[in-house]
Amino acid sequence: MTLRLDEVQVHHKGEQLFAPVNVSIGAGEITTIMGPSGCGKSTLLGAVAGNLVHGFKVVGDIFLNGRRLNDMPMEKRRVGILFQDDLLFPHLDVFGNLAFGLPQGLSRTEREEIIVHNLKRAGLEEFIRRDVATLSGGQKARVSLLRTLLAKPEAVLFDEPFSKLDKPLRASFREFVHEQIAFLAIPALLVTHDFEDSCGGAVIELRQNPQLAGDMNA
Repeated sequence: MTLRLDEVQVHHKGEQLFAPVNVSIGAGEITTIMGPSGCGKSTLLGAVAGNLVHGFKVVGDIFLNGRRLNDMPMEKRRVGILFQDDLLFPHLDVFGNLAFGLPQGLSRTEREEIIVHNLKRAGLEEFIRRDVATLSGGQKARVSLLRTLLAKPEAVLFDEPFSKLDKPLRASFREFVHEQIAFLAIPALLVTHDFEDSCGGAVIELRQNPQLAGDMNA
């Protein structure tokens, strides 16, 4: 599995937001996007996910396992995304939240077997019926990641997923993320402000268009 960006840029109101991005991310690899606030890191993820709002235009080509994503709607891209907020459903327990990420058509027994198996891999098997409000920040982060992965994406995007965790939890969840991506052998693109989050993977420094930055600071 490979996620490839060829000369990818995003334009807004005729302005190029950042320099073209060229990267090829293989199975089980995580490439990290870094750069100053406002340079377009999250916008780049939106271009890959297909959820940019009206007024933004993607230039260049985005390929996932040979499929060109540019003109595909978000729901057909097979791209998962995890944000810094856990976005769990408060009215559902852990089982219900994870079941939401599973494909349609599975029996309840099949759903439970899959969920139990994944919770065991995350060390959370005893939390299957827990109210998500009672989970710690690190536990919520793991459940959120599992829900994203249970949808069987072909690539995963991470938008500062560690930023709201304290240092020990951040290190633990970072390790868990890297383990899961390697285990599932899918490519991932990670946005962060912390170089340690890359864990030795490739890093791309995204720079805002100098002309745009000048206009904004004027």
